[in-house]
Amino acid sequence: MITILEQMNHWHWLAFGLALLAVELLGTAGYFLWIGLSAMLIGILMTFIPMSWQLQWVAFATFSLVTAWLWWRKQLNNDRASDKARDLNQKDKQLIGVVLTLEEDVIVGKNRVRIGDTTWSAISDKALKQGTVVTITEMNGITLTLKEKH
Repeated sequence: MITILEQMNHWHWLAFGLALLAVELLGTAGYFLWIGLSAMLIGILMTFIPMSWQLQWVAFATFSLVTAWLWWRKQLNNDRASDKARDLNQKDKQLIGVVLTLEEDVIVGKNRVRIGDTTWSAISDKALKQGTVVTITEMNGITLTLKEKH
């Protein structure tokens, strides 16, 4: 096994990188992209700099980890920005500001209110009569805060 590793040259790394990129085309969601690019980078470096087989594999592992981590950081920032911009399946963004008419009396403290086909826990700082128009001003976990609309 050691003799095989000692005989690796830049062509082996370039072929290995291309094979990993070909696997990426099968739809692995980026898992093989950064590993394949790291292998190709080792092949390019070995064209100019001779390296021992141990250094080749350590550099390959390092490049793979660094490129994958950098991509993960970039993707995480994009995902956070995307989450802030969208409202789909984010009830806290969808319900704040909703105006509704109470179907039942609401007492000070915790209550249940119906919004559409769902009931929600709700709190109010004052008692409200059935038929009062209220606005949802805040959502803390799954509890809505109600304020009377004037």
